[in-house]
Amino acid sequence: MKDPKNKFTENTTLAELLNYPRARDILLKYNLPCLSCPFAKIEMEDLKIENICKMYEIDLEKLIKELNEKISIIKK
Repeated sequence: MKDPKNKFTENTTLAELLNYPRARDILLKYNLPCLSCPFAKIEMEDLKIENICKMYEIDLEKLIKELNEKISIIKK
């Protein structure tokens, strides 16, 4: 069972994350190129945050921490 304080993990997919409008702003802050990539839209269900961070050398722990701190569990 997931800890409600840690809604997002390294296994969260880009599709799951983008259900939260505020997540897009955080991802843009980290220069995540997947948001404008046409191929990412096709693969969104399978793209895990951990893999994206590895590909683009984004600090995974820092990103997950910020997502969990700034996005409430309830979708807004």
